[in-house]
Amino acid sequence: MKNVQPVCVLSIAGSDSGGGAGIQADLRTFAALGAHGTTAVTATTAQNTLGVHDVVALPASHVRAQIAAVLDDFTIAAVKTGMLANEEIIGLVADMASQGRLPNLVVDPVLVSTSNHAMVTDGGARAYRELLLPHTFLLTPNLREAATLVGIDIADIATVATMIEVGETLRSLGATNVLMKGGHFAEEGPNAPDILISPNGTHLFDGARIDTTNDHGTGCSLSAAICTYLAQGATLSDACRHAKDFVAAALRGGSSWRLGRGRGPIDHLGWTP
Repeated sequence: MKNVQPVCVLSIAGSDSGGGAGIQADLRTFAALGAHGTTAVTATTAQNTLGVHDVVALPASHVRAQIAAVLDDFTIAAVKTGMLANEEIIGLVADMASQGRLPNLVVDPVLVSTSNHAMVTDGGARAYRELLLPHTFLLTPNLREAATLVGIDIADIATVATMIEVGETLRSLGATNVLMKGGHFAEEGPNAPDILISPNGTHLFDGARIDTTNDHGTGCSLSAAICTYLAQGATLSDACRHAKDFVAAALRGGSSWRLGRGRGPIDHLGWTP
């Protein structure tokens, strides 16, 4: 059988001690989709399926050193960010992106955990807006993150039309493309629409809402999957569509798991037939 060399991708994100999100979810996603994952850890967290209990950000100089070490040795085809922890780390990522060193940059603006624990210090939202968005190829906010970034209440994002309007506002702040994730949209409704807003117009990626409490790390996994598909040469719309399908399959696969007492991980590796 012919040996196919995998593409190399980079995740700049935090560590989840419970293994469901963050760097851990990114690496499983990269591996599941056939990419070699490299990492730059921004912070360690003490968390499990019940919530986040403590966060320690790493020195920005060390985060920069990790990224530089990876870029100096590997040919990185795409990069994703997750938890960036503070304004200084957001700034250094923006600086490296401005130098053209972070190709196909997918930014998942992790601001608050599902358990409502702040994942970035004060000033983080402003740093995203002013420093990082102008160098972002694709921004992937959920509705809570999008509302925070544009300074409105999440309740104001109640229709698909409003999702598109907010996405256009985020594009006006510098992001080339925005994927508005609809997991928090009409939570009692049957579907979870995601909408890609790009210079070429809008694309709606709809899908049935999957009934499970095992959804920890879905945002991390979606952005990691998009990053991988872009690295493998997919168009942006195809990358988003394939990534949504991947996460939906992982949600279905892990829907009956009981790993921990709270919101458990998804089935990245297809363990459940």
